Amino acid sequence: MNHMCSSDRTRSECLRCDIRKAVLFAELTPDDIARMFLPVSQVVAEVGDSLFEEGDCGGAIYTIREGVVKLVQYQPDGGQRIVRLLGAGSTIGLEALVDQPYEHHAIALQDVRACRIPVEEVHRLCVETPRLYRQLMRRWHDSIRLADEWLTNMSTGSARTRLARLFLYLTQDGRHQRCGLFRREDLGAMLGISTETASRMVADFKRTGTIRQLRRNMYECDVNGLRAIASDGP
Repeated sequence: MNHMCSSDRTRSECLRCDIRKAVLFAELTPDDIARMFLPVSQVVAEVGDSLFEEGDCGGAIYTIREGVVKLVQYQPDGGQRIVRLLGAGSTIGLEALVDQPYEHHAIALQDVRACRIPVEEVHRLCVETPRLYRQLMRRWHDSIRLADEWLTNMSTGSARTRLARLFLYLTQDGRHQRCGLFRREDLGAMLGISTETASRMVADFKRTGTIRQLRRNMYECDVNGLRAIASDGP
């Protein structure tokens, strides 16, 4: 994983960021950004790289600019459970703001570009810029809400129903018809099913035309068909 840390460059990139309205600093003015003291690192992570690990002392929070990160908890038997997927605009590692160690392993599921924001800088800006504090509280609320939704949607119903819900999640609830998929091992860890079951369900969706493979791990989705399956229940 690479870090790029020039503070002048960081301020300039914050102002030009093409998803600035969706990320943590959305409500900061150019003057607010000019007052940023500690450098905000630009992080580039390849698939499989860790942004942070469970139990690490949290010295920073991260805003994802591009790509997808999985939050993972490892089981005593060595198995993994993916407890959430987060994409562009999401903020992770918020527990660091209350001096807590990270609660998950954060691993790049796709190539990721992110901003690493030191906790002390966030605290300072919250004092000087109440707008940032309000934004942080919204992010924390969103994090709790998304965790509840993920638990409900990916842990209940049949394997077929859960897979349909995952495809809808990846298409942003049908706003896009195309989405990328991941390794079958990751699918199993997301949905609480075996790798073999995940492979069989994907093959079944392809056979029935619910999804159509465009290239490796890229699919076009029948959104209405997925919604019908997702609402089937057990």
